[in-house]
Amino acid sequence: MVSTTSSIYQTTTSTGHLPQWLKNFPLPLPAIIAIAVACAVLVFALVLCICCKCCCRRKKPKNDKTKQGFKEKVSLQSAQSLGVSLKERVQPEVEGVNKEMELESKQIDPSEYVGELKYAMEYDFQSSELTITVLEGKNFPVMDIGGASDPYVKIYLLPDRKKKLVTKVQYKTLNPIFNESVTIKVPYSELQNRTVLFSVYDHDRFSRHDVIGHLRIPIADVDLCENLEQWSALEKADSSKEGKSELGELCFSLRYVPTGGKLTIGIMEAKGLKKMDVGGSSDPYVKISLIIDGKRIKKKKTIVKKRTLDPVWNEAYMFKVPFEKIKDTKIVLAVMDHDRLGKSDLIGQVVVGGSESGAELRHWSDMLSSPRRPIAQWHVLVD
Repeated sequence: MVSTTSSIYQTTTSTGHLPQWLKNFPLPLPAIIAIAVACAVLVFALVLCICCKCCCRRKKPKNDKTKQGFKEKVSLQSAQSLGVSLKERVQPEVEGVNKEMELESKQIDPSEYVGELKYAMEYDFQSSELTITVLEGKNFPVMDIGGASDPYVKIYLLPDRKKKLVTKVQYKTLNPIFNESVTIKVPYSELQNRTVLFSVYDHDRFSRHDVIGHLRIPIADVDLCENLEQWSALEKADSSKEGKSELGELCFSLRYVPTGGKLTIGIMEAKGLKKMDVGGSSDPYVKISLIIDGKRIKKKKTIVKKRTLDPVWNEAYMFKVPFEKIKDTKIVLAVMDHDRLGKSDLIGQVVVGGSESGAELRHWSDMLSSPRRPIAQWHVLVD
């Protein structure tokens, strides 16, 4: 009896400091302690994970931006805003891929591809006026040593061979922006037989202008009830045809007297000139320009020959050119079509001088090697 009372007393005294709700808990004390410890460890682990995640997020922005740069599409506009060096690294690859895809989709022979031209056409039925706009070009070939071109565009409304518009030259670019328009008054009844011709050239200040390509748009294929705006691939110029030229030929003589410094140009005749008027004829004359050290010193012109494609002039013009300047001299002979009511149009031209090549250089050299003798020769006109 005494031992039982003693054990009850010990149990009572060992749990007497616990709260009443814990005393009434159905689990024994060791189990309660184990559960409490496990909960504490779980809470600690959860807090630790949250802290680690927050720290990682603070360190990530640089890596995220880097990765984002690879995932996002390349924007040439954003590259331009970041600087030329980045654009130069990115743009050639992007444009090269785009160019190949465009050629495949349009089934264009890469060897014949010389770029594209964007243009617009609009016809006003009330005023009978056709508005042609040259907007821009892209992927033009490199024509200069510096790796660029100096393109400009001439617009014709065939079969009339008179130029309707010559754009400004866009220097040192393969992707020029023109945004130039011309408005031509033409009855609707005549439009079906007309063709718009865009001729793209590379400008050269002191030599022939090279043909980049042509684009012909028959108006019969255009829906004039809607405003047209589109890109079209240029047709590569046929070098053999361009060399022969449809512009005609000019015969003239050169004579130089070194002692007196006299250079005489004899304008003899022309043949097969391009038809510039609607009636199928032209009113040609020749404009002669003396250029020394890249500057035009003097100009003269022949009389106008009316309504002919094979004019004969037999006129001579003398210029003073000192012997020490003859090596820096060139002569530009431009055959023009006279227009009584407007500006005269260029039919074609020839440039002779020591810095030229081919037949033009040979003619000049023959003149210098045969002083005081007139040397006559035929030359193909170029645009």
